[in-house]
Amino acid sequence: MRYTLQVQYIGKNYAGSQIQFEKGKEIETPTIQGELEKAISTLLFGNTENINRQIKTVFSGRTDRGVNSEGQVIHFDTDKSIVASKFVYQLNEILPSDISVTDLNEVDVKFHAQKSAKRRYYRYVFINRKCKNAFDGDLMRVKFDIDINRINKSLSYIIGEHDFSSFKSSGTLNPSKVCFIEKAVCFKDGDKVIIDIVGNRFLYNMVRTIVGTLLEIEGHNRSAEHMKQVLDTCDRCKAGHTVNPYGLTLMKVEY
Repeated sequence: MRYTLQVQYIGKNYAGSQIQFEKGKEIETPTIQGELEKAISTLLFGNTENINRQIKTVFSGRTDRGVNSEGQVIHFDTDKSIVASKFVYQLNEILPSDISVTDLNEVDVKFHAQKSAKRRYYRYVFINRKCKNAFDGDLMRVKFDIDINRINKSLSYIIGEHDFSSFKSSGTLNPSKVCFIEKAVCFKDGDKVIIDIVGNRFLYNMVRTIVGTLLEIEGHNRSAEHMKQVLDTCDRCKAGHTVNPYGLTLMKVEY
C-alpha cells in the first residue's frame, strides 16, 4: 500500500530535506528525510537502531539547508494497514519538535509525490526596515526602501514558460532548465515583504536567486526591465546573489 503525508518543518537545523550521500555512502547529518524515515520505521516496526531504515520516503521536491515547509508532500510504501488519525498523532510524538505531519492518505500505487505534482507554491519573506528587531528571527533585513510596484513589474517578466538558466545554481542536476511560472507577486505586510511564486517546477536555488536579482534591481535603482534582460541571457553571472534560505518556505504542492 502507498500512503502520502503532508509535512511541515523549520529547516534551520537540517542539511536540507534529502538524505545526503558522498561516494555512495550516507552522510551522518540531520535531514528531514532521515528523521521522517527513522520515525515512521520506529512507529511501524519498533526499529530505533536499524541503520537501514525499513521505510523509504519520496519527497515532492528537494528543499535546501535552512528552507522551511508548510506543505511538503511525501509518499511511502508499506504492507501494514494504518489508521490515519492514530498514526499521525503518534508520529508527531516521535518526530523532533521542528518537524510535524498531517493529512495521511492511502493513494494508488501509481501516485508519485514528485512526478505526479502539477504545481509548487513558494513564499519568500524578508524584513524591510533600517533597524533590527529582536523578533525578526532569522529573516533577512533589507535597509533600503523597496518599491513594491517595481518589484511586481520585474516579476511579471518571469511569468510564463522560460529557460531559467540565469537563476540556477551549479548544483542543478536536471538537464532541463525550462520552467513554467504561473504566478509571481509581491506585497507588504507591515515591515515584511512577501514574494509568492507558483510554478510547475523549480531549479536548484532558483527562487532565492530571483529574489537576489530583485534586490539588486531595487538596491541599484535599475529599471524593472533588467529582470527580462537577465532572464534572456541564460547566464547565471548576470543575475543577483542567492539570498539566505531562512525566509523561503514551500507553502503547497498541488496534484
